[in-house]
Amino acid sequence: MKFPRTHGNDPASSVVNKQYAVIYAPGKKRARFAENCVQIVDSCSSAIEQAEAKEQHFPALVYGPSRSSEGFRLYYLIEWLEDEV
Repeated sequence: MKFPRTHGNDPASSVVNKQYAVIYAPGKKRARFAENCVQIVDSCSSAIEQAEAKEQHFPALVYGPSRSSEGFRLYYLIEWLEDEV
């Protein structure tokens, strides 16, 4: 999967980034998540360390944020990172 080149980290920009995150995801069945469910972290190892399955917070690689047609900022799941451990 190819991703567009990014220039800085401007939250108002239309350019989205591939990032590591910890996602609050009961059930883990969705492929997109609202900004308030996603905590961006520095690295894959940070995401894995900060995840707490009992609290339904899981490590992931995401693409975003992207603005939805309703005006919400969304992150799209690329992959769950449990297999990286």
